[in-house]
Amino acid sequence: MNTPESLWRQISLGSASKISDAIEILNKTGLKIVLIVDENGYLSGTITDGDIRKGLLKGVRITDSVEKIYHREALVVPPAMKRETVLQLMLANKIQQIPIVDEKKKILGVHFWDEINTANLRSNLMIIMAGGQGTRLRPATNDLPKPMLQVAGKPILEHIIEKARSDGFRNFVISIYYLGTVIEEYFRDGSKFGVKIQYLKESSPLGTAGALSLFESPPEEDFIVTNGDVITEISYGQLIDYHRLHDAIGTMAVRLHEIQNPFGTVQTDGLYITGYEEKPISHSTINAGVYAFNPAALNTLSINEACDMPTLFERLRRQSLATIVYPIHEQWTDIGRSLDLQKANSIPHLNPSSGING
Repeated sequence: MNTPESLWRQISLGSASKISDAIEILNKTGLKIVLIVDENGYLSGTITDGDIRKGLLKGVRITDSVEKIYHREALVVPPAMKRETVLQLMLANKIQQIPIVDEKKKILGVHFWDEINTANLRSNLMIIMAGGQGTRLRPATNDLPKPMLQVAGKPILEHIIEKARSDGFRNFVISIYYLGTVIEEYFRDGSKFGVKIQYLKESSPLGTAGALSLFESPPEEDFIVTNGDVITEISYGQLIDYHRLHDAIGTMAVRLHEIQNPFGTVQTDGLYITGYEEKPISHSTINAGVYAFNPAALNTLSINEACDMPTLFERLRRQSLATIVYPIHEQWTDIGRSLDLQKANSIPHLNPSSGING
């Protein structure tokens, strides 16, 4: 796809911009690339999801300059290159976007994989943990399981399934316990939604990982697990590709979380003041509730034994098996409280009538 100028300018930034500006463009456009250009429209480099993830793993902050992460030797193609050759370059270099430039590296457009090649279907299972009781959302969850609460006119679960389906997933397993029949009656076998759905039925609460012990036959290939109350724009397909690339047994999607202290903090040594910081911001990495696993990870579970995801990862780690993180910057909402549900109903791409941008 040779993008019109109006589009590629929407995904362009100057080299003095912040990484947060690049993240905003990636989230807003969904095009998975940002062009770093000079004032005359000449290409200096590119930023992709992968560049941001690598930067976050190295400790780069989103308030830092894009100079710290952008790729200065980006692969580019001339406008006359044939479609078949562009596809071969994308496959050989494992990329999904290639800028189109003239002989002086002035931007003319961008080729996107999704536009010149149909999406691959994935045989991998997508497992959705939907058995929780949602006590913090009562009374809304008195008669509905939390994953069936409405966001922009659809159950949370339906948004998750639609997003995974757009990433090529067709095979789903939903773990149910609390008011599980409501979920079964709505989704049935999934055919109405263009997918295949099966169910794991908990006889008692098994935590965020324990239901994985209920498979009669374990999955034959790597699979995705997500909490049934997480709405996100991450690519589940890219997550499982990343997981495979690093030959991990378990991969956890994680997100940078910032908390600002409302007070100035004082550093002391006995009676003496050694320093002062006004309203400092602390950073931490949080579990985003989305995972990829090798089937061998299930060997650490006992049938019908309650187990949470942190415990499962700790068991794998103690066996010296590769457990890794997948840093995300994409839109992500964990719906645990009424305020979170209100926030989810204001996500622009789910509810354009909300009138809220960002």
